[in-house]
Amino acid sequence: MEKKNKVYTPRKITVWRGIGYGVVDFVGGGSMTIIGAWMLFFYTSYCNLTAVQGASIIGAARVADAICSLLMGSLTDNFYKTKLGRRFGRRHFFLLIGSPLMLLYITLWIAGMSYWYYFATYMVFEVISSAMMIPYETLPNEMTDDYNERTKLSSARMFISAGATFLATFIPGQLFAILGQHTPTPFLINGTMFAIIFVIGVYICYSVTWEKPVTPEMEKELEKDSVNEGSLWSRFMGLLADYGSTLRIKSFRKHLLIYLFSFTGKDTFNTVFAYFCIYCLGLSATVAANMLSLSLIGLLVTIVAGFAMVKFGPKFLYTTGYGLMLVMLLGYYFVFKLGIKSHIILILFVISLFYQIGRATLEFTPWNVFPFIPDLDEIVTKRRRAGIFAAVMSFTRKSTVAVATIAVGFVLDDSGFVKNAASEPVVAQKAIANILLFGTGGLVVLALLVALTFKLNKQSHEIVLNEIDRLRDGGSKADVEPNVAKTVEDLTGVAYEKVWPDDK
Repeated sequence: MEKKNKVYTPRKITVWRGIGYGVVDFVGGGSMTIIGAWMLFFYTSYCNLTAVQGASIIGAARVADAICSLLMGSLTDNFYKTKLGRRFGRRHFFLLIGSPLMLLYITLWIAGMSYWYYFATYMVFEVISSAMMIPYETLPNEMTDDYNERTKLSSARMFISAGATFLATFIPGQLFAILGQHTPTPFLINGTMFAIIFVIGVYICYSVTWEKPVTPEMEKELEKDSVNEGSLWSRFMGLLADYGSTLRIKSFRKHLLIYLFSFTGKDTFNTVFAYFCIYCLGLSATVAANMLSLSLIGLLVTIVAGFAMVKFGPKFLYTTGYGLMLVMLLGYYFVFKLGIKSHIILILFVISLFYQIGRATLEFTPWNVFPFIPDLDEIVTKRRRAGIFAAVMSFTRKSTVAVATIAVGFVLDDSGFVKNAASEPVVAQKAIANILLFGTGGLVVLALLVALTFKLNKQSHEIVLNEIDRLRDGGSKADVEPNVAKTVEDLTGVAYEKVWPDDK
């Protein structure tokens, strides 16, 4: 009897299995938090780079990462057409090879090297992590169709992400306190510790998760492709058309804007917060790290938000989280503008705690919404394209983050920022504070405005899933209930008569 392939064997989705799935977000949440909070600071303080040089490295790598994300979306969706993909899984193959390559994270944190060394090492790590994260992000859609189970998986992922974010800010602070903040050694030790965690975490996820097996429809597509491959140019144009077609889905367009504005705003905050504490408020890097480490509250937030996601839906979480962040950003700004010195640590602690509650909600919600988006596409196209949707999300966000990072670098240099200086001129301090409030806050406001119009929730998603099942079982579109047709149209932005196209 042939041994059943574990990669295609569904199992019960328990809390522990959810944690096994979510542990990969040490890479997504942990590495990106460290990079966002400390990479530019590390470059300008220990690598003899200017703010523009450091930002150009981060920005260029994000552009390459974004392009890799696009390529990976189609590659992972179609990887079942290869022997490796059928044996190891079109998603899991990339987890398997990505695990040992996570050790390259250590190379980012070696001080005293050249500009091109940092350019190359950061570029390589970004591309490798992207090649692994795109397939990973499709797994909830692969493992189950149930709203509650997907929410359980995504909540476990966000719980791990919150813990990773805390460790990514807390551990550097402790290393600064022990080894001093005027040496690069804490960064290298921190990078080594996290690289080992990344390797172990990715392999655990590979071992405890699964994906949908190759369906008869996918086999037919494989046969069709082998007969009619077409020219390289036609296949490339078809790929671009596939990516462009994701924007046809109305809910995805809104989801994408919410995600882009809010996460880019969060990254802008992370980029300048250490500068804000050190140069605007006259505090130490240890204080900055400790304030960021209040992200520990995200562990509790993800548990509460998981229940709220099911009961109240994503719109409630968006408005609550974004509103809280905006109020706290004003708090930071006025601490600087008013020159508050008395009890400043306590005041910053309170502001930072509530800011981190809002930030954790910001991070939790989009990735809990994402697994339901490909279902809206399926009722329109009859295809499962989770990889392409994940790729478009990563491509667009990383492109905008690259622009934002470079912009922060230029603003700092243009305001007279001096690398390795003990203090900065007043104009540079004002520029840092303005980036914190108007850069981060402006982007969060834009995300909030779009979120107020978002309609996808548990109830509307269930209507769409039931309609997919009805149509797949041979039901006629002419027999659709009026409220079902309206829900499908509201969520997809496509007229009901044009969804679930007849097979040619």
